[in-house]
Amino acid sequence: MTSALIERIEAIIVDLPTIRPHKLAMHTMQQQTLVVLRVRCSDGIEGIGEATTIGGLAYGYESPEGIKANIDAHLAPALVGLPADNINAAMLQLDKLAKGNTFAKSGIESALLDAQGKRLGLPVSELLGGRVRDSLEVAWTLASGDTARDIAEARHMLESRRHRVFKLKIGANPVAQDLKHVLAIKRELGDSASVRVDVNQYWDESQAIRACQVLGDNGIDLIEQPISRSNRSGQVRLNQRSPAPIMADESIESVEDAFSLAADGAASIFALKIAKNGGPRAVLRTAQIAEAAGIALYGGTMLEGSIGTLASAHAFLTLRQLTWGTELFGPLLLTEEIVNEPLQYRDFQLHIPRTPGLGLSLDEKRLARFARVRG
Repeated sequence: MTSALIERIEAIIVDLPTIRPHKLAMHTMQQQTLVVLRVRCSDGIEGIGEATTIGGLAYGYESPEGIKANIDAHLAPALVGLPADNINAAMLQLDKLAKGNTFAKSGIESALLDAQGKRLGLPVSELLGGRVRDSLEVAWTLASGDTARDIAEARHMLESRRHRVFKLKIGANPVAQDLKHVLAIKRELGDSASVRVDVNQYWDESQAIRACQVLGDNGIDLIEQPISRSNRSGQVRLNQRSPAPIMADESIESVEDAFSLAADGAASIFALKIAKNGGPRAVLRTAQIAEAAGIALYGGTMLEGSIGTLASAHAFLTLRQLTWGTELFGPLLLTEEIVNEPLQYRDFQLHIPRTPGLGLSLDEKRLARFARVRG
């Protein structure tokens, strides 16, 4: 039997509106931009994937425009004509051809997995070894910057049983102001919710030493990337003295980074992101490193739309333990959708379908409506 071949890979930039501005330490998002990947195969099967960044180049090394340009000019031509069902060979080819480019590679790997799942009649989670759960707890980010508004939003989420874990984006304001904001929210929510913070590297070590102590002493459950990823020795010192666990996020730009962080003892939790590791299979290699080192796991997000969110979710379903849940809430930030099947969020969980592939199909009319037109 002849293998199906990869015939064409198309990258489409899509701009989708969000329910509100999303404030990060380094950038405020007014919309979300996705790069949708379509991999067409000679047996008529099409796989879809997604590559999405936060804040363009303000966050990382890849932008939506750069992702599309590199796929069009370099990555896609290298894969055309290769067997569509040999994902190992395809991704090895990309790794030989291009350094980094993990966001672009993740979108392509997701699309190849989607196609293979459709080909075999299996969900992507089963291609990755088999799911051990059907749903994932999902945190919500409170990112308005306004204390009263964030409290009201959190209470609404609790009452509607959509989220009971909340992450606060801090770092852009003076430390004292941020601490006041976080502790006021924690006091209001009490034991009814888990409250966590993400600093996005915006503190220096001297600020973080005191701030982590205050946060941990006042019931904050987790502190994400408080200082620069380049200050590795500082991360080790903070991880040793902070009363609240420290989670590495920006520090993990590759599977190799995960090994180095684990060896140094620079974090007690790893944020898993398929985009920063190079795909759903690649992120599981980081998870294996963490598990071997006794480091807890958290399912992270780049605020992907439904395609990227389900690609992440299928990988996370296979993990033995996700101590800190996930934050796969990206689709909930969007006011418009480009797929036919809305994701199912209920009872604080994202419920993942058992349909073949990722479990999604594109809404062609909406895709055409929101696709960025060249010119």
